[in-house]
Amino acid sequence: MFYRISTAAVVICLSSSVALAQGAKLTDPQIAHIAYTAGEIDIKAAKQALDKASNKDVKQFAEGMVRDHEAVNKQALDLVKKLKVTPEDNDTSRTLSKQASEKLGELGKLKGAAFDKAYIANEVAYHKTVNNALETQLIPSASNAELKGLLQTGLKIFQGHEQHAEHVAAELK
Repeated sequence: MFYRISTAAVVICLSSSVALAQGAKLTDPQIAHIAYTAGEIDIKAAKQALDKASNKDVKQFAEGMVRDHEAVNKQALDLVKKLKVTPEDNDTSRTLSKQASEKLGELGKLKGAAFDKAYIANEVAYHKTVNNALETQLIPSASNAELKGLLQTGLKIFQGHEQHAEHVAAELK
């Protein structure tokens, strides 16, 4: 149940990026903002999990999310400074933030094993959707080679996160 709700929320969030890409090509500043926002969302969710999770594997997963997403976001910030580009807020990043805030509120009401399962199910769904958006929208739309390279590196890391989350989810059943 939580998995379906999480998947639906994430698909709704990222569907606006598909619509934006179809209506007008995403710009590198928009892509940078979307990617950074997606990382920040996962960092906030992981920090919530560090406070609320009861399962050690869930806590270890959350620690990895904070570490990896903070590192990728630092690289993204360094790159935009180097390129003298200002990330551009857009409908997609605003929608992502709004939906994530709602999801954190839902998760915040849960405790123990119910929280652990819902958090990990959300992480599986979130990484599947973000990875798909990276592959089909953000990477193909990026025009700067360094930005494209950073997104491709992030995709490899986040695909590993998806697999790790699926493994943890399977262990929680």
